[in-house]
Amino acid sequence: MSTILHIDPSVNGENSKSRQLALKLIERMKAADPSATVTSRVLDANVAPAINGDVVGAYYTPADSRSDAQKALLATSDALVAELQAADAVVIGVPMYNFAVPSTLKAWNDMVARVGVTFNYTENGPIGALAGKKAYLVVSTGGVPVNSPADFATPYMKQFLAFLGITDVTVIEAAGFAVDAEQAMAAGLAAVEAAELPKAA
Repeated sequence: MSTILHIDPSVNGENSKSRQLALKLIERMKAADPSATVTSRVLDANVAPAINGDVVGAYYTPADSRSDAQKALLATSDALVAELQAADAVVIGVPMYNFAVPSTLKAWNDMVARVGVTFNYTENGPIGALAGKKAYLVVSTGGVPVNSPADFATPYMKQFLAFLGITDVTVIEAAGFAVDAEQAMAAGLAAVEAAELPKAA
């Protein structure tokens, strides 16, 4: 049995194009592996708040030395990390907001990047601890072409995932919804259908 983690940071709810395409991809994945389970995490300011100095301090405090207050601060981060660790495949919606990722997705990144947990520092640089997972980035934009010089979302997410050790990344492109929504959705659906699916666990 495999586990699929769906990360959805869009503010547009059911109208979100990245969510619609991500769900289509997950449908394909479930059809190919009916035993797969799906964990869905919709990000908002409650689930993925911006980190602060107290949270960072808790990160760098040894687990057996953390106060009750620090443990409470890290409860959400611990839950998000556990979901990511348990996943065999990760489907991340990446709606482009002002050339970059939504603030809640950045906050999610900040909460799952945990030294000694999801990556480690070594003499040869940081080494990710989450190798072997498959990731999909479902990138939707209003007008900016994916992987163009103005696209700071896609390369950032690929770099971030690689930092955690996740290097098998497929990008589902759906650009130009503000220009031609029908064409953008068609391109996104075609990319979903063309995407190579992970092998069943």
